[in-house]
Amino acid sequence: MKNLKTLIITFIFLAGFSVSAQYDAKAEFNNIQLSYSKTTSILFPYAVKSLDIGSRDVLVQKAKGVENILLLKAGKQNFPQTNLTVVTSDGNLYSFILNFDDLCPTLNVDARLRIGEDKSLLFSLENENQKEIKEYALLALSKKNKVSGLGSKNAEIEFKVDGIFIHQDVMYFRVFLGNDSRINYDVDQLRFFIRDQKKSKRTAAQEIELTPLLCTGEFSRISDKSETTVVFAISKFTIPEKKKFTMQVFEKNGGRNLELNIKNRHLVNLEILGNL
Repeated sequence: MKNLKTLIITFIFLAGFSVSAQYDAKAEFNNIQLSYSKTTSILFPYAVKSLDIGSRDVLVQKAKGVENILLLKAGKQNFPQTNLTVVTSDGNLYSFILNFDDLCPTLNVDARLRIGEDKSLLFSLENENQKEIKEYALLALSKKNKVSGLGSKNAEIEFKVDGIFIHQDVMYFRVFLGNDSRINYDVDQLRFFIRDQKKSKRTAAQEIELTPLLCTGEFSRISDKSETTVVFAISKFTIPEKKKFTMQVFEKNGGRNLELNIKNRHLVNLEILGNL
């Protein structure tokens, strides 16, 4: 009986300690110490949709190019205690108490630990993960399948697309640029846009510029007697009737400019990239 009583007392003590530890961990998580000279980062499992700061004495902003990291810093020495409220795209609400501590600030807070969410970052570029796009672009670069008939030549410079691929909402264009001359080819400008197939004399040509999400390699200079192949990732699109998708490359301080056009029929048999 004595041993049973001792066991019960021990269990109650450990249970109480566990509850206290959980309470202290939660309190520590919700309380953030900010510095005037150091930046504190908070990582969320999903993109930050809205936030409210209780005082103008605290500076807060999203990390550049990333949707689920907030950066905080004290905008004033010894500011009074205030709070931060954040709503993420999954509908979760986060509340933090902010205190000033210039000597021992909280440098990193991982909000995912409270609900055990995924660790991947969400990027502001249409919420596409740049690492994943790069992996599929490299996969497109390694593919052996090739398309023909999409090229242009000018003064021993060859510009062509020899592969078109797609995965989900991103299209991948494998582009070849070869320099068979004895003069280096320096790229001044590379353009991607959709425009009218024929320009009427009475109307202005309409062009829709497309900006690549990523390029797999260096495309600024092609040395003499050399070549390069890279993949450009572009958000998926279709080509409207009586329009075409055009790529142009212009030489810096030179006239060896090239242009190639892609029509809808060229996109019919584009290759689908499977899961990595």
